[in-house]
Amino acid sequence: MPLNKHDQLNLLKDILTNQTQDCCGSVSECEQLERLVKSLMANNQLDGNALSLLEEIYDYSQGGIQSSNLDSHITTYQPQLTQWVQDVNELY
Repeated sequence: MPLNKHDQLNLLKDILTNQTQDCCGSVSECEQLERLVKSLMANNQLDGNALSLLEEIYDYSQGGIQSSNLDSHITTYQPQLTQWVQDVNELY
């Protein structure tokens, strides 16, 4: 059963929240972020601000996948992660 938009946003928020709180994560989490963002971006019901947010998260996930030190990458993005969690809450 595919995830609906609400479920996808919840999962996106959960991963970002975990990375914010733990200051660490896994490549598989970054890959999941990438898949979620791609799926959400394919949804034509999002406005320009939401698309911009998702593009930022996509770039972050790509950087995490390619990073030789993922924990450092996550730590570097702590301010953005906190903001993204708040911004995702507004997409519901």
